[in-house]
Amino acid sequence: MSSVIALRRLLLVAAAGFFLLTHAHAQAQWWKRAPVDFEECADAAERAATKAEKTSALADCNARFAGRRKPGGGYSYYDFLQDRTFDIAGPNPTPEEQKKIDEAYTAYLAKQRRNNEAAQATARQQREQQEQQVQQLQQIALRTEAERVRVPVPVERPKVQQTVGQRPKGACAKGSFSCEWPRLSESLNDLKKLFNPTPGKPAKKG
Repeated sequence: MSSVIALRRLLLVAAAGFFLLTHAHAQAQWWKRAPVDFEECADAAERAATKAEKTSALADCNARFAGRRKPGGGYSYYDFLQDRTFDIAGPNPTPEEQKKIDEAYTAYLAKQRRNNEAAQATARQQREQQEQQVQQLQQIALRTEAERVRVPVPVERPKVQQTVGQRPKGACAKGSFSCEWPRLSESLNDLKKLFNPTPGKPAKKG
């Protein structure tokens, strides 16, 4: 961070030097007495004879004074690197005030870095959640398709017609007792009828 602070100060010094070197002719005593702050300097610059001298004088005022008067008294300093205003006691920050401004700038950079890291983490998390949702939808679609293919088409069972009391064909083997018994039973009944004829009915008396 020390290198960042040094670079920041170098930028401010370079900006001030640029205005002083570019407008060297503004160093002439165009004011009656030395101004005490930017506002007094700007008022004197407004009384310059030509527009070019006025522009040059205002640039010199900016280079000489960093602070601006506050309506209630005191001065404020605008740090364009932080886009923030600081209260200062005089027309320029004191070394102690400049130190606090630099410390605030260090904290500002750290906060910006944390915000960027948090934003990147949030974006990465959202991207991972979206990828997981897509994968889940794909898996559900694959399972649904696989189940649809595996389900067999129901086949109607053949209807078997069978008369009550009738033995279906091929129900017993030839020569087995269950198949021969009905035939033997009919033969025995025929023999009983031959040896035991049914007696005739007695004739009715008149």
